[in-house]
Amino acid sequence: MTDPADLAATDLLAAYRAGTLSPVEATQAVLARIERADPALNAFCLVDPDGALAAARASAERWARGAPEGLLDGVPVSIKDVLLTRGWPTLRGSRSIGPEQAWDEDAPAVARLREHHAVAVGKTTTPEFAWKGVTDNPLTGVTRNPWNPALTPGGSSGGAAAAVAAGMAPLALGTDGGGSVRIPAAFTGTFALKPTYGRIPHYPASPFGTLAHVGPMTRTVADAALLLDVVSDADARDWSALAPPAVPFAGSEPDLSGLRVAYSPALGFAAVDPEIAALVAAAAKAFEELGAVVEEADPGFTDPVTDFEVLWFAGAAKVTEHLTGPQRAALDPGLREICEQGARYSASEYLAATATRMDLGRRMGLFHETYDLLLTPALPIAAFEAGRESPDGRRWTSWTPFTYPFNMTQQPAASVPCGLTAAGLPAGLQIVGPRHADARVLAAARAFEAARPWTAPAPAA
Repeated sequence: MTDPADLAATDLLAAYRAGTLSPVEATQAVLARIERADPALNAFCLVDPDGALAAARASAERWARGAPEGLLDGVPVSIKDVLLTRGWPTLRGSRSIGPEQAWDEDAPAVARLREHHAVAVGKTTTPEFAWKGVTDNPLTGVTRNPWNPALTPGGSSGGAAAAVAAGMAPLALGTDGGGSVRIPAAFTGTFALKPTYGRIPHYPASPFGTLAHVGPMTRTVADAALLLDVVSDADARDWSALAPPAVPFAGSEPDLSGLRVAYSPALGFAAVDPEIAALVAAAAKAFEELGAVVEEADPGFTDPVTDFEVLWFAGAAKVTEHLTGPQRAALDPGLREICEQGARYSASEYLAATATRMDLGRRMGLFHETYDLLLTPALPIAAFEAGRESPDGRRWTSWTPFTYPFNMTQQPAASVPCGLTAAGLPAGLQIVGPRHADARVLAAARAFEAARPWTAPAPAA
């Protein structure tokens, strides 16, 4: 019998509907998995068994009456510890935030989970203030990859990805300001979507501004579409949020016939490990087999890393500007370095970076007049040693060239598993669509997932 902890959210809901499984049994299985696997992985900074089981029992009663409420009634979910959650501290991986506060407000996405009666099991780890593409911080230590605990799961939503990959809840909420759901999805063999900016309301506003998106992280594309339907509902606290979608994302037809797809192996400037390149090239070939017209084409921009770092480092400086001297001294040393750098940028430099960003958006808008989708590697490398910002001592942006450009343009971008390296580590295919084409990206990911089923062996932890 399949362990309920290994079931997708859609499978759990089908089992609840059929009466073959209860939310209590599913939640107990997830909590048991957390107890068994998390000591090695450190994906959670908070687990609430009593609260989760109470919510599961209430859900079981509704299902027993034939009266479930909402789209996720009884489905276990984790929440990244940068999203406000009523009754739980949100410490953002930092010693500078005191846990003894009221904690009486939910972020919009968390509020929607509560309204749809998902079972929140706990909060997942993040680097301090979600500043980098791996997950370790001074407060909770190093988070590890379920495929090999010696390696990083990526970040900044690394705890969320590790939790999903290891069966410690099928659904997770993450955030993505420069790749932070797609990076760990690629490193852990899971699926993640950074939707169009504003698709998921976000409050409080991120200090990283309109680079930051909330995104679903799951094992299947269908689960991500279902979660996106839930968390895309309106919230008046986010003035930049889009109107709720007119058509549900779940159930969209995965038909690629006639789609014009660009395949860019390196965006014209990135260095890619040959194994990753081969796996992504094979994935692009699959799109041809599914009826798409695939052409190798680069979008035609140069690496915007310098301008991204101006925007990102200035945001980091803003988020820490209130700290005292002792609090600043206790920060992650890398974070402290970029904050010092970010504080030195002038308004003119910030506006110049913004102008680069606007031009990048223009270029991609024109590119998508020719191509419906863009395929790239999600990352140029496989997972590396846990506890390091990068394999070679540079900033995390040095090995994430495929992710941060599309935060600058606010486009939807997903990472879907596309195979394993010779060392048995996952690789990710990135699918990018024009702004507001979230349904198209999800449909393409579902079609690829169906054509190349993810049947890799279970992660090590």
